[in-house]
Amino acid sequence: MGVMNRFLNFIGMQDEEEYTEREKVAQMDEYEAEPEPTVFESRKATKGSNIVSIHSQKASKMVLYEPRSYDEAQEIADHIRNRRSVVINLQRIRSDQALRIIDFLSGTVYALSGNISKIGSNIFLCVPENVEIQGSITEMFAEEDHNRMR
Repeated sequence: MGVMNRFLNFIGMQDEEEYTEREKVAQMDEYEAEPEPTVFESRKATKGSNIVSIHSQKASKMVLYEPRSYDEAQEIADHIRNRRSVVINLQRIRSDQALRIIDFLSGTVYALSGNISKIGSNIFLCVPENVEIQGSITEMFAEEDHNRMR
């Protein structure tokens, strides 16, 4: 572009003022030639920070517990507090102690915003707040009780 302007100026077809003005515009265009990031590129840069590897997440654990006395209720509560699901089998403990354990664990689960559910005869599932229990097994209990009465 500079050679063409000089040639036109030489043969008198262009004034010196136009030549210098065009040179200034050309120089400004060179500085602005660096492309600005597009909207897509800026979104792409921010989206990359939201990606989480599947392998970096901790594995969930489920603990199976068969307490022999009420003293073990605190150990079970500690597992729930550490965000582990616990299945408790109370079939080998006296019914009065089983009731005390369930009362204690119900309070624990409530305080931690978790959930407790009966999944079998004297078998309970206690889960922390990050685990959702879906479904119900109560219909099966009703059928078993109905079949026993016949």
